[in-house]
Amino acid sequence: MNAPVRIAAISLATTICLLALKLILGIISGSIAVLSDAIDSGTDVVGGTAALISVRIAAWPADEDHPYGHGKVESISASVAATVVAIGGGFVVFQAVRRLVVGSPEINVGLALAPMVVAVAANVVLAFYMRREARRARSLALASEATHLQTNVIQAGAVIAGLTVVGVTGLRLFDPLVALGLAAYMGWAAVHLAREALTEVMDVALPDEELRAIHDVIVAHQDEIRGFHRLRSRKSGPTRHVDMHLLVDPQRTVEEVHTLCDEIEREISDRLPGATVTIHAEPDDGRYRGPLDRILQEGS
Repeated sequence: MNAPVRIAAISLATTICLLALKLILGIISGSIAVLSDAIDSGTDVVGGTAALISVRIAAWPADEDHPYGHGKVESISASVAATVVAIGGGFVVFQAVRRLVVGSPEINVGLALAPMVVAVAANVVLAFYMRREARRARSLALASEATHLQTNVIQAGAVIAGLTVVGVTGLRLFDPLVALGLAAYMGWAAVHLAREALTEVMDVALPDEELRAIHDVIVAHQDEIRGFHRLRSRKSGPTRHVDMHLLVDPQRTVEEVHTLCDEIEREISDRLPGATVTIHAEPDDGRYRGPLDRILQEGS
């Protein structure tokens, strides 16, 4: 089992345990805030399952039917996570408003606090390791799940604060108010996850800092090339795809040009680990020198 799959499996198992703990103690204690957080843990189980499946599929090598690999499945996972978070938030709003209207029952604050403290500790540790693995594996699914775990830490902290106020003041009104705050945060998280998924589905170009890394490699070879054009980039799961047309001296041999292209492709892959780089070389006929001239002027 590779590292991304292992961390996703650990996260899923932990979330299932937290879900059971929050449900049981939330029902016994009478806290809608704890039950709301249990509902969010239920959405985490769905999202975590999707993340676990997607990282396994994304690791499959490219084949005849999927020449660019299977990385897009991670966008589906992020979309699933966004959907379940939004649905969970809507249910929390309904329950919280109902309690504000009809009133809240007695709450056993001490019992309600126990699962939230456990949840904070577990999610802090999981979010740290999942975020680190997401950066290492360049996984959108793991990054989305890490973001979700971080929201869980904030949510649990809000529940703890609200329950503490209830315990000190005896005002049960704070319990559904905290639940409404959690629902608002879940809505924000759903929008963030959906935007991340949409960006990758729409084949948006790589971020500016990564494009600058590509430009730096091109500039480093300015004495060997005449220019470039049609630089395109996109991301599919953990893999970046970069392609461009490179202008070279028409008098150079095919072997020389091939060696140069291989070197530039390797250097870009070194700057952007895991990138698939494709270069089409063509003889310089005086056109398409603008892109190289622009980045040289920007760097001067």
